[in-house]
Amino acid sequence: MKIKITSFLCLLLSPFAFCQTTFIVADFSEDYMGKVHIADTSEVFSPGWVAIIDKQTKKELIKIDSEELTFDLDNGLVEANIKELPYGKQSSILYEDYNFDGVKDFAIMDGQNSCYHGPSFQIYLATDNGFLFSPDFTQLSQEYCGMFAIDPATKTISTMTKSGCCWHQFSEFKVANNVPYPVKIVEEGMSASGMTWDYIEENWVDGKMVKSEYQTLAFEIEADDLILAFEFKNKKKMQLFTTEELLFYVFTDSEKAIELFYEGTFKYSKTENSITFFNHNTEYVIYDDKIIVKTPSKTFEMKSVSNTKIGSLSKLKKMSLENVH
Repeated sequence: MKIKITSFLCLLLSPFAFCQTTFIVADFSEDYMGKVHIADTSEVFSPGWVAIIDKQTKKELIKIDSEELTFDLDNGLVEANIKELPYGKQSSILYEDYNFDGVKDFAIMDGQNSCYHGPSFQIYLATDNGFLFSPDFTQLSQEYCGMFAIDPATKTISTMTKSGCCWHQFSEFKVANNVPYPVKIVEEGMSASGMTWDYIEENWVDGKMVKSEYQTLAFEIEADDLILAFEFKNKKKMQLFTTEELLFYVFTDSEKAIELFYEGTFKYSKTENSITFFNHNTEYVIYDDKIIVKTPSKTFEMKSVSNTKIGSLSKLKKMSLENVH
């Protein structure tokens, strides 16, 4: 989408000179055009405004003032409908179908109000009576990281927000009666130990959000650190591994969610080539091909699938680990 510059004087000035410029957005739509006014093109962020004009009537349909607009020139032109999520270029004018009714709507940049001083937008939905401001869709483009993503195939809207390196939230929305509502929210945060990612997940089930919590390992176990691993018929997996002179045990389900993570004291038997630990009132005895679990009321055996085994407890014979006795 090419944008023409209405004032050619700016092209003759130093790029560091103060210059007010109005860009004409002419070809992103057969029916509409846009104007983007920048008060000072020498600044990264500048006051200005964005307007949408009806091509036939020349009537101004939408106009948004902003204290902080930004734009990129590509061979002297600015393009509309650029949306590189989550942190790339995002145009001041986006023309897409946000409520999945088959008619394109407008997202107009109003500044840098989303997370980490990212671009924010006001959303106008196409109706039989013109474009109508939507506070609900606008909220999705203000309270997360930049503009939201849309998937026409699944009629789903996606957002992302974060805090620092180690907390993220990913959300999915459906649309009913021109209002987006959440169907899935996943929060992930790294544990204080740095060993696991902790998740809180909410899913829309039977008319309400249902919450679940789980953990996954925050890293891939290196081959040199792996002592023993094997799987079971139900695709669950056991792994014993070392890091920083400590031994760790992790038991995960078929989706890699942690069912038990243990980092306490272990007892190694060279004669039986087994390792034992207690978690609350339950004893776990691990061999190269099985786990014996002993609770106060019963004992049961968990046999591994033979062709899934990696490593051996015999590695521990030559190792000195702080939590293995």
